[in-house]
Amino acid sequence: MKKQSDDFRLVPFEKKIIKPWGWEIVFTPPNLPYTGKILFVKTNQRLSLQYHDQKQETLCLIKGEGILWLEDKNKKLIQLSMKEKTGYTISQGQKHRFQANKDSLLVEASTPQIGKTYRIEDDYSRKDEELKNY
Repeated sequence: MKKQSDDFRLVPFEKKIIKPWGWEIVFTPPNLPYTGKILFVKTNQRLSLQYHDQKQETLCLIKGEGILWLEDKNKKLIQLSMKEKTGYTISQGQKHRFQANKDSLLVEASTPQIGKTYRIEDDYSRKDEELKNY
């Protein structure tokens, strides 16, 4: 018989972070080998054109309408109209950006929040960011 673990979690977790483009809710506790987020992006707002040196993520549009810009193997940025309830995986080092044509709700599943986010272009003049597991 398997012994009950001391780290069974009975307390829910949620951390809301206000962003210039909307907000995000991290729903996974810190120090797990993965991170889950819900992102709300306001109409006509967009995230940075960015890449991560250690993080890999998958985005899924739950509601709304938007464009995902992804770098292809030839270093060209391709614009994809995101389909609802479909996953789009972004590799470590791959440039990407999401742009909302309507208020949009996305889910992000990723490796832990470690390493650095390099912002190539940012509508809000934010600098590169050291990632930390919330």
